Amino acid sequence: MQTAYIETTVVSYYTARRSQDAVIAGHQEATIRFWELLGKAIEAYISDLVLQEAEKGDPEQAIRRLNAMAPFAVLDVEAKAQDLARILISYKAIPEGCAGDALHIAIAAVNGLELLVTWNFSHINNPITRILIRQCVENAGFACPEICSPDELLGGES
Repeated sequence: MQTAYIETTVVSYYTARRSQDAVIAGHQEATIRFWELLGKAIEAYISDLVLQEAEKGDPEQAIRRLNAMAPFAVLDVEAKAQDLARILISYKAIPEGCAGDALHIAIAAVNGLELLVTWNFSHINNPITRILIRQCVENAGFACPEICSPDELLGGES
C-alpha cells in the first residue's frame, strides 16, 4: 500500500457542491474516484495544518471536509518540517507568501510519505516548482514525495 499526504485542496474538491464548470467538475469527479482508493491501495495521511485549513470558510462545508478526513492519520507539524519549509521558501521553490504550501510539502517529506496529492497547480504541482521542490528536499537529506493530482494517479481516466 502506498502512503499519501492529502493536501487540503483534495478534500475541498471531494466535499464541494458539484460545479457547473467543466474543468472543476472533472477535478471533482477524479477526486471522488481517487477517494475510493484511500484505505485500499493508498494509506492516507493529513496534518494539523490540513485540519486548520479545512475548518475555515462555510461552516457546513467545513464539517463535511472534517468528516471526510476523520479516518486519516494526523501527522504533527514537527520542528524538522518547519525547518524544511523555511528552506523551500528561502530557495524560492515556494513563494514567500505561501508558507502553508511549503509546510505541506515538508510534512510529507519529513514523514517519509511516498505521495503528496494536491490540486494546487500554482505553488506545488507544476513542472518547474516540482523540480525546485525536489532539489531542496533532497539537498536537505529527505526523500521527496511524488507530487501529483488525483487525476494523475488515476492515469487521466476520470
